[in-house]
Amino acid sequence: MIMSEKSKQHVDSCRFCWMCHHICPVGNATGQERNTARARALGISLVNREAIDLSEIMDNIFECCTCGACVHDCVTGWDPVMFTKETRLQGALEGKLPEYIMTLVTNCLECGNAYGKTELCEKLCASIGAHADKKDTLLFLGVDARYMACEQADKAIKVLEKAGIDFSVLENEPASGVQLDFLIGAAGETKAQMEECAKVLSQYKTVVVYDPNDAKAIKQLYKEYGIEVAANVVTYTSFVAGLLKNGALSAKNCGKCVVFQDPYQLSRDLGETEEAREIVRAYANLEEMLLNRAETVWAGNILMAQYMPDTVKRVAKRRIFNAQSIGKNAIVTACVSEYVSLKNASEDVEILSIEDLILG
Repeated sequence: MIMSEKSKQHVDSCRFCWMCHHICPVGNATGQERNTARARALGISLVNREAIDLSEIMDNIFECCTCGACVHDCVTGWDPVMFTKETRLQGALEGKLPEYIMTLVTNCLECGNAYGKTELCEKLCASIGAHADKKDTLLFLGVDARYMACEQADKAIKVLEKAGIDFSVLENEPASGVQLDFLIGAAGETKAQMEECAKVLSQYKTVVVYDPNDAKAIKQLYKEYGIEVAANVVTYTSFVAGLLKNGALSAKNCGKCVVFQDPYQLSRDLGETEEAREIVRAYANLEEMLLNRAETVWAGNILMAQYMPDTVKRVAKRRIFNAQSIGKNAIVTACVSEYVSLKNASEDVEILSIEDLILG
């Protein structure tokens, strides 16, 4: 298998190491050794040594959520996410992607989203239409919100309206490329999708990115791909926290006791941990879960639920248990994908978004 020398070194260093064994949210949910970074590295090393074919490990390669908990926890600096994504790219180049992954990739290329959706819900269409005129500020919703959580996308718009912000929302919003990056890594198709998005975003002075997954892509991954965005790109949470500070939004604490689920894209990748907490504290009483901020545990997402729904549900249930274990029955999220995942797994714990808190 064609792989960078750096990744090969990381594979050979990780394949016998147990340092991050306890931290993988998927491995902890399934209880299977195959879902640890060590086991994944061992499989890749067998392919590199031509002991097995690449096709034999591809299902396992897509069981990684690429949350980076293993990378964050490794004191020696090895990076399982790096070699996992390189292996996905090689699987795409060799035509050895699992059929269910190839379907998602094809949807991304043909429809701009992995779900194959082409129509928005009526309510969201109306809200977007009210902001069709071009302004200096653009609210970038992302495919998860637009196609799989339209009520939350509509609430994101309503929050900015409540603050009196003059902003645009695109009817035909381009894909950020983050789904292709997850599925096939640094392929030409991924870069092309990112470049098209960057051209659109660069037409605005400020771009407020609603989904942390898109924010990570635009603020971090684009630089790795050598793509520049001329606009000032900010996360939705940091933008809304600013609206509270400057008085555009006025808050009343409802007295509800909640915990906050840090999206790893904000906390680990972008180093943003306090802005969402400033919002939550303005509207509710915040307590901390075990493993928060950069130590956060991934709570599932919409994309992986397309091909391993039971595992994603178990992941979310484990995070809900973390809240229940400290006697809390309300979790606030800042990631639309984790919101949907937790909502689908929750039975007796209330799942709230930042927008739910603000709009009441």
